[in-house]
Amino acid sequence: MSKKQKSIFTKESLTFLKNYLNNPAPTGFEKEGQKLWLEYLKPYIDDTIVDPYGSAVGIINPEAAFKVVIEAHADEISWFVNYVSPEGLIYVIRNGGSDQAIAPSKRVNIHTEKGMVKAVFGWPAIHTRLRSGDGKEPQPKVDNIFLDCGARSRKEVEDLGIHVGCVVTFEDGFEELNYDYYICRAIDNRIGGFMIAEVARLLTENKQRLPFGLYIVNAVQEEVGLRGAEMIAKRIKPNVAIITDVTHDTTTPMINKNIEGEIKCGGGPSITYGPAVHNILRDLIISTAKKEKIPHQLHAVSRSTGTDTDAFAYSNDGTPSALISLPLRYMHTTVEMVKKDDIEQTIQLIYHTLLNITPKTNFHYL
Repeated sequence: MSKKQKSIFTKESLTFLKNYLNNPAPTGFEKEGQKLWLEYLKPYIDDTIVDPYGSAVGIINPEAAFKVVIEAHADEISWFVNYVSPEGLIYVIRNGGSDQAIAPSKRVNIHTEKGMVKAVFGWPAIHTRLRSGDGKEPQPKVDNIFLDCGARSRKEVEDLGIHVGCVVTFEDGFEELNYDYYICRAIDNRIGGFMIAEVARLLTENKQRLPFGLYIVNAVQEEVGLRGAEMIAKRIKPNVAIITDVTHDTTTPMINKNIEGEIKCGGGPSITYGPAVHNILRDLIISTAKKEKIPHQLHAVSRSTGTDTDAFAYSNDGTPSALISLPLRYMHTTVEMVKKDDIEQTIQLIYHTLLNITPKTNFHYL
């Protein structure tokens, strides 16, 4: 998509994006986010599926025998309450790939049956840390970070409705930054759910009639091992799957391009090479990008993609699958950052790729 073209976003779609990102949907507890997503998607689909663990699917042409999936994951990293000290301090364990290094001084919400309880990740002041005696500053670790909700005893914590197993999410919400950047927690990968919903909207508004069934999948529990994708892939049994997730912008400090490759925000969507990625489908995506003059980047993985692509690719009898990723800075922090142009170009790439697939497309290597 040329940068001179009019934005494909509408006022309604941007409002949905903000609400969807701001709504917490921690791994295993994605229910409320899935409700928002399905409500937005409803005008553009013919039918829905919601599996027992909460993966949500919007379907266009549900009667078609040939099935194509476009997929993202709905969950965000978070924490579980693991132990409450006699003094009322709350210790946590990870729910997904939460980063203890960013936790100190962060505001959080503890999800309880009584509602949200506000708390903070406490941390000793620099003055006291430097007086530890051994000359070494303590570093944040999962076993030494803690939450302070204002309670000063275990009973006061319990009176707020907090117990072992309550999930904890960071408070940080959506903001627009300079030069068309968006920041928020949980852009990984709530932005993917937004993008595939926008593809469905464009198909409807442009009156495109696909010659196959399109399954728009927002899977749960990616952050703990691609579990939602594993389950829903078995249920749908697609013929083709296009996955979208985020990938690292490797142009920021302390990232080794010799290892991670070079991907940058503003360079367009990233298309992945790797064993799980189907060569014919990937080449179709690349040729579509070139034909439509959509800026794009290339990325290679040595084994797995680490995304739901792997779950779909190796499901059933093998499903031709490919990965289109959105460049993102500061993954698994509360200031994940993406560029608006990249989002629009990723939507356009998925949209135009779908228009180039038919049930007669040959995805066999031999």
